[in-house]
Amino acid sequence: MNPSLKKYTGLMVGVFCWGEGIAQDLPLAYEPMVTDRPDVTESASIVPRKYLQVEAGGYFESFRKEINDYRTKAFNTTLIRYGLLDNLELRLGWDYLERINRASDSARTSQSGLSPLLLGVKVPISDQVSRWPAMALLAHLSLPFLASSDFRPATTGVDLRFAFSHTLSEKSSLGYNIGAAMGGDAAQLRYLYSLSYGYTMTSVVGFYVELYGNLPELGSADHYWDLGATYLLLPNLQLDITLGRSITQGQDLLLSTGISLRIPD
Repeated sequence: MNPSLKKYTGLMVGVFCWGEGIAQDLPLAYEPMVTDRPDVTESASIVPRKYLQVEAGGYFESFRKEINDYRTKAFNTTLIRYGLLDNLELRLGWDYLERINRASDSARTSQSGLSPLLLGVKVPISDQVSRWPAMALLAHLSLPFLASSDFRPATTGVDLRFAFSHTLSEKSSLGYNIGAAMGGDAAQLRYLYSLSYGYTMTSVVGFYVELYGNLPELGSADHYWDLGATYLLLPNLQLDITLGRSITQGQDLLLSTGISLRIPD
């Protein structure tokens, strides 16, 4: 087995056993867990005060750009969310990536290391009232100086977006984001959007389908779709799986799986 994959599998098993032990001490009225994975769309919900939520996973992506053919594997995509206040969530994210670029049969390069450190906050603005959705504001900084040399962008990245969540029925919901990002390896502003429809089949199994993309000020827009499922193994432990690709040229395949754990104070 690949050493990195073996390490990731061991981490997943360890987190599962840890979460199962914590769940045994949870109160019966434990608040349902809402995650920001596996879809791209961020929820309008924040982690409750003094709770820590860890959302980790891995993915494989095949991506074509001009003459380049990229194969990216992420063995540990981790987002840590902490409810500091009743109306403030702190967020920290860091990924470990491996990427292979085949420009031609004779040109092959590989990269590996940590992505830029993601620091951010989520602030709820309003709850859902009748037809008006719940809304929250998210702001992130992507810090290049903490990234490995292979994935270090030229400048600090900034991401600002509004997240909306709308409960349609007891079993279905709609989430959508609008925002913009700048920095990293692209100096121009990129407008972001996402739209996700979720359906709860049972009390523990859910499905979703999603459209998302970005529209740069210069150049052509990129549009993607994905779909996936979640399984609430325990009240504080959720598993997920995702399949997707791009509508425009670029991403040929996206496969992702992950686990989310909420830890009470």
